[in-house]
Amino acid sequence: MAEEFDLVILGGGTGGYVAAIRAAQLGLKTAVVEKGKLGGTCLHKGCIPSKALLRSAEVYQTAVKSEEFGIVTGDVKVDFLKVQERKNKVVDQLYKGVQHLMKQGKITVYEGLGRILGPSIFSPMPGTISVEMNNGSENEMLIPQNVIIATGSRPKTLPGLAIDGELVLTSDEALKLESLPKSMIIVGGGVIGIEWASMLNDFGVEVTVLEYADRIIPTEDHDISSEMLRLLTKKGVKFVTGAKVLPETLKTDVSVSISAEVKGGSVEGFTAEKMLVSVGRSANVEGIGIENTEIMKEKGFIETNDFFQTKESHIYAIGDCIGGLQLAHVASHEGITAVEHIAGQKPERLDYSLISKCVYSSPEAASVGLTEEQANKEGYDLKIGKFPFRAVGKALVFGEADGFVKIIADKRTDDILGVHMIGPHVTDMISEAGLAKVLDATPWEIGKTIHPHPSLSEAIGEAALAVDGRAIHS
Repeated sequence: MAEEFDLVILGGGTGGYVAAIRAAQLGLKTAVVEKGKLGGTCLHKGCIPSKALLRSAEVYQTAVKSEEFGIVTGDVKVDFLKVQERKNKVVDQLYKGVQHLMKQGKITVYEGLGRILGPSIFSPMPGTISVEMNNGSENEMLIPQNVIIATGSRPKTLPGLAIDGELVLTSDEALKLESLPKSMIIVGGGVIGIEWASMLNDFGVEVTVLEYADRIIPTEDHDISSEMLRLLTKKGVKFVTGAKVLPETLKTDVSVSISAEVKGGSVEGFTAEKMLVSVGRSANVEGIGIENTEIMKEKGFIETNDFFQTKESHIYAIGDCIGGLQLAHVASHEGITAVEHIAGQKPERLDYSLISKCVYSSPEAASVGLTEEQANKEGYDLKIGKFPFRAVGKALVFGEADGFVKIIADKRTDDILGVHMIGPHVTDMISEAGLAKVLDATPWEIGKTIHPHPSLSEAIGEAALAVDGRAIHS
């Protein structure tokens, strides 16, 4: 027998389950269809497990360098199986938390693959959901008034770089490694590639990063990219930019080799024990019945309007499957906006320029708003303040004094256009800049905010003062 719902969500990842919770808060009878585990990529194959590994790498490096702080620890070793065990415990705890939230919100969860059906006896419009249950039982039929597609994404690869899960990996397989390789080639110097390069290097792995663009993390401000390159190179990571990877790999039982055309000239060869392919993500939009609707796609991603409606106005889409900023916190807020629109709450359009982005490497990087290059292209007359962490007492106490805070402002209006940071704990500090953007603050207002001493946040206040040449400690 078919069950009726106000809303059915395809996908129980961060975007999907947050949307479900908001829908339950608004009194909508809601179901989530998830073929894997609630929490999706972020919880099980992305944000959380990778950050757990990064934290273990950070602790290892702290122990290795402990004598600098007057603490003698003796021989320090990595037990990678215990590292993985801790990672799994963190994931399991959060997974149980998501399951509890579904029960608390009285949200029905179907464990299986959901497909959108065309017009049928159940509904004159496409949108009825057929669920192929994981347990092999008879398909469930769900009749929703509205649908949200939140099916996420998966790692891309490149022609000729077949993922075998042993020598050639994506981040999915790398997270399951039972032991650390001696060496790793990372194809792709974007956010995920840099986080893995940092982590593996901190664990003692020899890392080479091949990046097609002329600089690493090319979507970040040029100064951040340059500083990240300098600091990771100083730590021992090898970088080759302008590297066009050729579509052939040579594998042995213990290594993988690849060639790349570097800066349009010579072809160079690279060999390592394993290779990680990190070249972006593709939307999961196959096999969910989109062909039974009028939903449009662009470059493999679902097209939506500002409130995440597809061409079928009762079917919405959010998160990685629509492209844009493929970040968990973005998917969550897209889901909330979509649900509130469904419920007639008249939500504001999501302003992507107000969303903070983070790189959880060592050093960390974080940003919100326009880069200097983007601001110049948009025709702004700029004034810029920059302040180094080496002039901040807490950074010296902490033992991490590299990096800086950079604030870009409009000379005419004094509005903050962008804030960029690289250094210790900046992924925790960027929210102050995000709030400043939301409130349309000026550098003067941030400078007038009294930042506690000693704290890393003093760098933000000093950078704000530096915009007008008023920094105290420079």
